[in-house]
Amino acid sequence: MAKIRKRGNSYQIDYFDPTGKRIRKSFSKKKDAAAELGKRVSLIAEGRYLDVKRDYATTLKELIEKYEENYKNQAVFKTFKKYCIKNFKEHFGEDNRLSNIKYVDIETYRNHLRNNKLTKHGTIRKEATVNREISCLRHMFTKAVEWEMMEINPFEKGKCLIMKENNKRLRYLDEDEITRLLNACHPYLKDIVQCALNTGMRRGEILSLKWEQIRNGFIYLQKTKTKESREIPINNVLQGVFNRLRKAKKPSAKVIGLNGKPVKNQPIKDGEHVFLYNGKHISEIKRSFNGALTKAAILNFHFHDLRHTFASHLIMKGASLKEVQEILGHKTMTMTLRYAHLSQESKKKAVNLLNGLTAPKKNYCHKTVTLSNPQKSEVL
Repeated sequence: MAKIRKRGNSYQIDYFDPTGKRIRKSFSKKKDAAAELGKRVSLIAEGRYLDVKRDYATTLKELIEKYEENYKNQAVFKTFKKYCIKNFKEHFGEDNRLSNIKYVDIETYRNHLRNNKLTKHGTIRKEATVNREISCLRHMFTKAVEWEMMEINPFEKGKCLIMKENNKRLRYLDEDEITRLLNACHPYLKDIVQCALNTGMRRGEILSLKWEQIRNGFIYLQKTKTKESREIPINNVLQGVFNRLRKAKKPSAKVIGLNGKPVKNQPIKDGEHVFLYNGKHISEIKRSFNGALTKAAILNFHFHDLRHTFASHLIMKGASLKEVQEILGHKTMTMTLRYAHLSQESKKKAVNLLNGLTAPKKNYCHKTVTLSNPQKSEVL
């Protein structure tokens, strides 16, 4: 039965909605509480209460369909979000109403992911993986509120469910390991690895690299992880690789010139990728790269660690953190600071520039000055 009761300095309405859920809400004035309770009781009597409470009628399946309709073209949707949505359906039930998914259910699901150590690929699930899946679910509920499919995001009912991540892993190759890895690579893979070691580019950026992006001694990247373009200078070693690849490029079809003879050197076509194998674009190198690591006896290493190797050796050879930040394309200095400890030697060299500043000067003699008071003297 609907009622109003006084609770301290406020007035609380108390009633059961059509789903059987008990609703209690407080107001500072009795007249406001009475007006709100009367409105809600009328809506229940007229059968229109569920029209107001959208989340009591909307199912998770409806939200998923709307979300997929709006975000299916995201690059991350096909690779990760689609996998997350499948998990949401299995755990919460796609026919479950949004009103039934509470904060405690989401926290329970987060803990389930954390305790279930293996992913679908059989790899160890890390905190970052759990966080990305929970962030995907939160984004879905945020959009549900914006799309008026529910009133309140259940994530707002409790503390943040994002776990602290361990991003301190910094594996990089020393010069001996670099030599072993390059010697173990197939020629086409060796060119890709050299590009990574001399630019710090990500795997996707390298494999999608096209000839029109290379000009005036720079590599111009537009589609990056941070959505910001950046320019990477080309050193002599990498320039040699690019020159060799241009020269060795084989024409895909015989072209006959005006004199009736075949044209030997075809110009590179617009949109043509730099790194090819048997004339075809290379889209994946995971198997060949892992094979090279095994052959080179290099353990605990991923392709992305070539990016760390580039930055680490750059810092150790005297580059500033700001320069490394700009080349790597880090939005903030926080990510770049993981390499700060590698610049200790350069810091020592900088401090040694002050050697002699306070050291005693040669041919410096002490002079005693007698003051007007014969009892006192001062050494200069």
